[in-house]
Amino acid sequence: MKTEQSTERLVFFSDAVVAIALTVLVLPLTELVPELLREHGHSTEVITENLWQIYSFLLSFVVIGRLWLSHHRLFAQVRAHNPALLWLNLGWLLSIVVLPFPTEMVGAFGTDEFTVLFYIGATLVSSAFLSAILLLVRSNPELAKEPGRISDAWRLDAVGSTIALAAAFLLALLVPAVNYFALLLLIIPPQIVRIRYGRRAG
Repeated sequence: MKTEQSTERLVFFSDAVVAIALTVLVLPLTELVPELLREHGHSTEVITENLWQIYSFLLSFVVIGRLWLSHHRLFAQVRAHNPALLWLNLGWLLSIVVLPFPTEMVGAFGTDEFTVLFYIGATLVSSAFLSAILLLVRSNPELAKEPGRISDAWRLDAVGSTIALAAAFLLALLVPAVNYFALLLLIIPPQIVRIRYGRRAG
């Protein structure tokens, strides 16, 4: 069992990895200007000819940002970690650093069926790791600063988001025309939490 001090180091490391992943997202966009200059194109073409790349950047920035906020809120309740939590967190970090890859594919291939499934699948894996971490901390009071602070509503919201992403993956697989709109299923879990508990998760 590692102490709260070493857990803080784990959080700092995780934050740094997420920051790097967010930075990597924008790198393909910075290459658009010199490419346009070589082709002697008009400045507006940086936007008009690269809408999918811009869309994929914004989408992934929001996705990674949302995942980081969930990770940050969860680890604010963690005072210690064990090997299981460490490995789950490393798995989550792997899913984060991989996201720029499907993001680049979205920019290049748009609504190509495999690209859509790859992107949603990568997001699903990241959400699943977060849910596993939450369930681990909730079931091991010695890991938490305040045992019981991770409420049923919080658990429902986290696990519900993972289930919604799994449903989005299946929907995109069975009905390819839906493509990224399948991610709108993520709206459902917070609404269920509000209806059942009358408040936000956490």
